[in-house]
Amino acid sequence: MLKICCSLLLLSLLSLQLKANPGLKVRISQKGLEYAKEVGLKILKQNMEKEQFPDLSGYEKFGLGNVKYNISRIRVTALEFPSASISLIPGMGIKLVIGNASLTIDMNWNIRTWMFKNTGRSTVYISKVFVTAIFSTPLDNIGHTLISLTSCQTTSGDVDIKLDGKRGFLHNFFIKYLKKPIHRSLATNSCPNIRSGIQLIDEDLRSLNVLMPIDDLAEIDYSLNSLPAVSRPYIDLDLKGIVYPGGNYTAPPFVAAPFTVPDQSDSMLYLAFSEYFFQTSSFAYYTAGAFNITIAEETCSYFNISTEIFGSIIPEVVQHSVTPYPVMLKLMATKTPIISLQQDSFTLEIQGSMEVFAVLPDSTTQSLFTTNIAANTSIAVNIFDQKLMGSLCLNRLQYSLTHSSVGFFEISLLENILSYILQTEVIPSANAKLSKGFPLPNLANATLTRPHITIAQGYLLISTDVHYKH
Repeated sequence: MLKICCSLLLLSLLSLQLKANPGLKVRISQKGLEYAKEVGLKILKQNMEKEQFPDLSGYEKFGLGNVKYNISRIRVTALEFPSASISLIPGMGIKLVIGNASLTIDMNWNIRTWMFKNTGRSTVYISKVFVTAIFSTPLDNIGHTLISLTSCQTTSGDVDIKLDGKRGFLHNFFIKYLKKPIHRSLATNSCPNIRSGIQLIDEDLRSLNVLMPIDDLAEIDYSLNSLPAVSRPYIDLDLKGIVYPGGNYTAPPFVAAPFTVPDQSDSMLYLAFSEYFFQTSSFAYYTAGAFNITIAEETCSYFNISTEIFGSIIPEVVQHSVTPYPVMLKLMATKTPIISLQQDSFTLEIQGSMEVFAVLPDSTTQSLFTTNIAANTSIAVNIFDQKLMGSLCLNRLQYSLTHSSVGFFEISLLENILSYILQTEVIPSANAKLSKGFPLPNLANATLTRPHITIAQGYLLISTDVHYKH
C-alpha cells in the first residue's frame, strides 16, 4: 500500500557511517506523503480487485449438529476509501489510518447440515472497516533501512449478504452462518495481509541500486548515513552522497561540512546536494585522470596547429624550429579542481599546466614550452531523464610561463590563441562528458515532475513533485 512512500525513502544497502555529515539530504514533505497515500490506496484497490482469494471452509455449531460451509471463487468487485490519512509520528515512523472503508464481494457458497444442503451465488457488502497501521524504518547491521509494520489494528462493522434467489427462513438461516466466517476471516487476515505487502515492498527496496555508476570512471554512493529523522512536518534522510573513482571506495581526503535544508513544503520532495558531493566528484575524476587532455593535429576540430602558427606570434619558436612541424598540446590538472557553491553561483576553479610539443617526422616529440593555467568556469545545471546535467562556460584564464626550450618570451602574446583552443576544443570536450549527467537517487517507478533548481551557499537544492507509474 505504501510502496510509493517507501520508495521515496531511498533506502540503502551499504555500510553505515554514523555521525558523518551527509553529501546529500533528502526531505519528504507532507505533500509527498499525501501523494504516496493516494497512489498506495489506488494500487491496493487495483490489486484487491485482481486478486484471487483462497476458499474458506469449516463448520459452525447448530443445535446437536454442525453447519458445514464452503465459500469459494471470492472476488472483490468494489473497494472504497472515503476517509484515509497519513501522518508522521516524531521519532517513530509513519501512521496510516483508513476509516469507514467498504468493499463488495461476489462469492459461491455451499452449506450442509444433517437436515439439508444448498449452494448458490451471493453478494457481500462489508462496511465501516477501520484500519490503523504504524510503520517504522529501522536499520539492519549493515546499514540497510528496513520497512517494518510495528502495529496494526482493524475492525469491521456491518456485513450484509444477499443470496441469489433465496427468501424467508432459509435465507436468514444461511446468512447467519455465512456472516461468522466472513467476519472472522476479515479480522484475522487484514493485518497479516498488510504485513505481507510490506515484506514485498521491503524486497523491492532491497533491490534498489544505491551504488550508481556515472560512467566508466566514477560512481555515486547513495546509501544512508543514519536512521531517517521523522518529525511532524516531514521525513529527513541523510545520504552519504559520495562520488568515488570506479571500483575505488577509499574515502576522499576531505570531510563534509554541515548544512541545513530550508523549511519549505510546496513540493513533495527536496534533494539538497552539498558542495562536498560535487567536490568528491571533482576528486574522483581528477584521480581517474579525466582532467588530462591531449590536443594534436588529427584531433583538432577547427584548424591545424603547427610550429608555423606559433612562430608567427613568437619568433623564438621559428628560430628553434625552422621546418614547420605539427604541434601537440598536453593539458593536465595539477591539483583537484575546486567546486564553489554560492548564492546563484556554481563555479569550478582549475589549476593546471599545458605543455606544447613539436611532433617530429619520426613521431617523437620535442618540448617547446610549458605554462601554468588557472581557469575559472561557471557551471549551468539542469535536469533531464532523471539525471543532473551540467555545462561549463569559461569566465577567465590566467597563464604564466614556467619552462621554455625556445627561450624567454611574453606569454601574453599567446593568450588569444590558447584561449581559442580552450574554447573550441577543451570546453566542448568537457561539456560532452557532462551532458551524460549524474544519475539522481533511484526512486523505483517514480519520476520527477516540474523540478526546480536553486543554488545556495554550500548546496544545490532540487525542489520537485513526483509521478508514480505503477
